[in-house]
Amino acid sequence: MPERWQVRDESNKFYDVVFVALIAFSVESPIRDFISGAIMAATSVPQLIAYAETSGYAGYRGLTTAGPPLLAWGTVTGSPFMNCGVTSITALMAKADLNGEAFVNEYGEEKYVELVAAYSLWVGMASILLAFVGFGNLAQRVPKAVRTGFKWGCSYGVLVSALPNGLFMGGTKELKELVAGSEAWGLVVTELKSRAPAATGAVNVTNFFFTLSHPWEWGVAPTIIFLVGTWFVMNGKRLLPTFLPPGTEVILATAVATLYSVYTDYSGGIVGEIPDMDPDAGIKIGGIALPVEILDYRKILDAPLAERFGGYPFLFVSSTLFAGVNFLSIMGIASGFESEDGIAWSAPRELFSQGAACGVASLVGSAPVSGSMSRSLVSRMTGTTSQLACMLTALIWIFMLPYMSIMSPTPKAALSAVIVSAVIKGVLIPKDLMKLKGLSLVTGWGTGIITAVTSPTLGFGIGLVLHLAMSAVATQKEEKDEKEKEE
Repeated sequence: MPERWQVRDESNKFYDVVFVALIAFSVESPIRDFISGAIMAATSVPQLIAYAETSGYAGYRGLTTAGPPLLAWGTVTGSPFMNCGVTSITALMAKADLNGEAFVNEYGEEKYVELVAAYSLWVGMASILLAFVGFGNLAQRVPKAVRTGFKWGCSYGVLVSALPNGLFMGGTKELKELVAGSEAWGLVVTELKSRAPAATGAVNVTNFFFTLSHPWEWGVAPTIIFLVGTWFVMNGKRLLPTFLPPGTEVILATAVATLYSVYTDYSGGIVGEIPDMDPDAGIKIGGIALPVEILDYRKILDAPLAERFGGYPFLFVSSTLFAGVNFLSIMGIASGFESEDGIAWSAPRELFSQGAACGVASLVGSAPVSGSMSRSLVSRMTGTTSQLACMLTALIWIFMLPYMSIMSPTPKAALSAVIVSAVIKGVLIPKDLMKLKGLSLVTGWGTGIITAVTSPTLGFGIGLVLHLAMSAVATQKEEKDEKEKEE
């Protein structure tokens, strides 16, 4: 184990941490890092498209915006394994916080991208602020019951959001039309929107139950692609040869579905055409032109973000809470690598990494990013030795963008299979929640259910309040028991 991985930077001074973060890191094996970076780039493409759809904008934007934030992350993070990107949770949180669906319907996707970019900027600034004030130490004190319930609630939200594209020919749009056309179900949705506008998750849950109770409305082709794809992605590791890299099952499932779409004139939802980038756009460094389209910063600053939250105070609270919840994912990944591989980590440094990556994400129109557990595990399993690997992944995504049109005919049902395969086991069999006892059980399930039927940000906040209430109840019970013993 390289000695540099085993020494923890105990400095709590933010400036020291930033200085360490910005100095060059050693590379044990550039060849291994290149191979690992290439594998990560290939296996992650379906996720990039799928999570862009979850964020509320076109799937191709996941391809066009993934590289720069990861490149920024790689230059700052202290972990050789950890990768970042738009995850199922950050995508769901951004869409829920911004009420993305309603915004797109009213103003269009281009304006929504600017709104998302502005939110990423605020989350990035909040992350750096939290690094300054030492939030990393506080984050480690978030009750396990709240974290466990929150994770389950988000996973449930991801599941119900992904299901329509997997079962209906017209995806989410067709599902909404079917629900609206049903007198009973349509009334429920209308009442929820009018009486509980903050409970955006409740509408998705209602649509979810409509979907399960109306299987005759499912499209035959997308349903087969979805069910077979989900099964294969979940079981592919034990079916495929062991010498194949992790994530091969995802590539194969997506590739087969894409070929089916091409050769059968598939009429269900697909990724769609990836627009050509403006030849005058991009970034030129020396004689090299990077195919990266930067948004007009004036449009980002002019986006009606504060109005969306009811004012700057509420925007500040929401973006700070988003940044804090985001960091819980990073903390979990980094702590796991520390205990299993002896790789020390610094909370302020990783918060700064999150802030830098989210700041760059805003420039290219991406939703906020966070640590990605699946990509980080792939990085470790493929022999990564330094942060160079994720930087190479980012560069591959950037330079290969002009050739990504091969993904245009990919069925959205296949992408839904990729998403659902990652969360369905944890939703149906929530082992961590089932381990909770007593008042912790109430807190965990309460946080999870509230997160599922409202929004991740609101659910997490209410979960903390619920924990305090349960703690007060426990304290009163202990005091009462002590008095009874004294008597």
